[in-house]
Amino acid sequence: MKFVILGCGSSMGVPRPDGHFGNCDPKNKKNYRTRCSALVKTNNENILIDTSPDLRQQLLRHKIKKINKVLYSHMHGDQTHGINDLRSFYINSKKQINVYADKHTSKYLKETFSYIFKSYSKEYPATLKLNNLPKNIYLKNKRNKIKSILVEHGKVKSNCFIIDKKLAYISDVSKIYSKDFKDFKNLKYLIIDCLWYNYHPSHFNLETSLTIINKFKPKKAYLTNLSPVLDYKILKKKLPKNVAPAYDGLTISL
Repeated sequence: MKFVILGCGSSMGVPRPDGHFGNCDPKNKKNYRTRCSALVKTNNENILIDTSPDLRQQLLRHKIKKINKVLYSHMHGDQTHGINDLRSFYINSKKQINVYADKHTSKYLKETFSYIFKSYSKEYPATLKLNNLPKNIYLKNKRNKIKSILVEHGKVKSNCFIIDKKLAYISDVSKIYSKDFKDFKNLKYLIIDCLWYNYHPSHFNLETSLTIINKFKPKKAYLTNLSPVLDYKILKKKLPKNVAPAYDGLTISL
């Protein structure tokens, strides 16, 4: 089983659409960041986490030919607005793809993308089936599971995911509830939100991310949701040996 960071950039990516690189060196390929999505990949199943606006580019880059399930962290546009790109997988299989979201995200998806979940004609059938996000999502092999845990993300809630008790993916977070700390401790990998250096009401900054990493003590941690403020090489020099910035295409074997 593999976990792939399809995108690790903040809401406008790096560079931004206006070409702004901020502090990031454009000569370093690891500073080119699409918006956050991830993939859980097994021999017979691909589970997508979020559909970023850059999803088409991400799918083509990694030659992903099928998507079996989609899990949504939350309702924001940088996690949802690539949803239409899932249509090609419906065309191939002629089966609706199961997507899983909490009640607030489900409401947003149904209101914003109603044509995806409701058939209006034979030419444009419903391509996705919307389901409530359960606490435990089992893979096809029945041996492995993904656990969803709710965290705060500014004024909204977001879901993070723990894969097979080995890796936690927390892409958008401002607070993790203490009652859930036990689930995050001593994992092999922790992938965690780190927007920039200064305080932000909806995201961890570098100081908070490192504090959480020190508390949870994973063997290896990666920082994601990186803004143009954070140059890869400069950031890496500031980090402990077991922590590194994520980059698009980072693949972890589980």
